[in-house]
Amino acid sequence: MRLLNKTDYLKNMRNKTKMSAGFTLLELMLVIGIAGVILTMGIPSFMDSVKSNRLTTRTNELVTAFNFARSESIKRGVRITVCKSTNGSSCLTSGSNWTEEWIVFTDQNNNAAYDSASETLLRVQANPASNITMNGTTNIANYVSYMPTGRSQLIAGGAQAGTIKVCDDRTGNVGINLTLNTVGRVNTNRSFACP
Repeated sequence: MRLLNKTDYLKNMRNKTKMSAGFTLLELMLVIGIAGVILTMGIPSFMDSVKSNRLTTRTNELVTAFNFARSESIKRGVRITVCKSTNGSSCLTSGSNWTEEWIVFTDQNNNAAYDSASETLLRVQANPASNITMNGTTNIANYVSYMPTGRSQLIAGGAQAGTIKVCDDRTGNVGINLTLNTVGRVNTNRSFACP
């Protein structure tokens, strides 16, 4: 094996350095093109993930409000009602859309309407996402009310059960059904068709 002297070694190293000094324009354009294709395919998928997460978050907020109302009715020994609202201080009794916001309050007079003079407002939840719709079936179109036993009950006395369909601006099987059963428990089911 031949040993290189210092001059030959430095000359050899300079030649290697010149050969691997950087990228050619063709290589750079190829990498940028591949990155563009990957981003073009990935961005729509990412946006769907963001929308799905917003839909899930909004559904979970309503489930949390129902569970909170149920636990408070058991703890306090009084009827607790969750109703849809537009101003955070009164119940909305028209339509079936829970989209705006909702309030949770003690309902001592059993009328499913918040009376600020005699009842306690426990929670107000606003809707920051305007493209999400939450439509309830007849029995839970305007309010959900829990008795001290933990059961959901209409103000007329019958068992309260129904479904709230949560959708956003997408079409297809992207919706979430929030189901209230007759004992007051809430379940969610995914992949329901939205308009």
